[in-house]
Amino acid sequence: MFLAFLSVGLSGFGGVLPFARRMLVERRAWLSEDAFNETLALCQTLPGPNIVNLSVVVGSRFAGPMGATAAVAGLMAAPVAIVLVLATLYGRYGAIGRAPAMLEALGAAASGLVAATAAKMAWPIIRRRPVSAAPFIALAFVGVGLMRLPLVWVLLALAPISVAIAWRLKS
Repeated sequence: MFLAFLSVGLSGFGGVLPFARRMLVERRAWLSEDAFNETLALCQTLPGPNIVNLSVVVGSRFAGPMGATAAVAGLMAAPVAIVLVLATLYGRYGAIGRAPAMLEALGAAASGLVAATAAKMAWPIIRRRPVSAAPFIALAFVGVGLMRLPLVWVLLALAPISVAIAWRLKS
């Protein structure tokens, strides 16, 4: 458990959800696509970082409290050490040369990873429920991503309609 989440923690910086999904669903098959989506949805409702919550849930599901501790320790150990080293280096060399531009490029790469993970998570839902899921995913993207509307208002508008349509299609 520790080594699995250590590899996730070493894979990314501040946006490791894509790597966690790949490890949990595709490589180790500890969770199915649906189980991952459901577990992540639960973790998003809890206070704290989603990926840390996910490591606690997965670790405890497979190995109890020790698994949860090992998963969180693995997830956090390397990034904490790396941040301390990078902070020291940035303090000394941060304004020199191309360092600021490199940091901007890292932000763009992280955005791409988040978009790819969102698409991977949406695809199983769209496959299962193309009529009820796809339009709402698209509308939420347009509202929040393109029109820059507050997420709360978009969810308050779309959630009741989505639930009503899903309920009606299920009946």
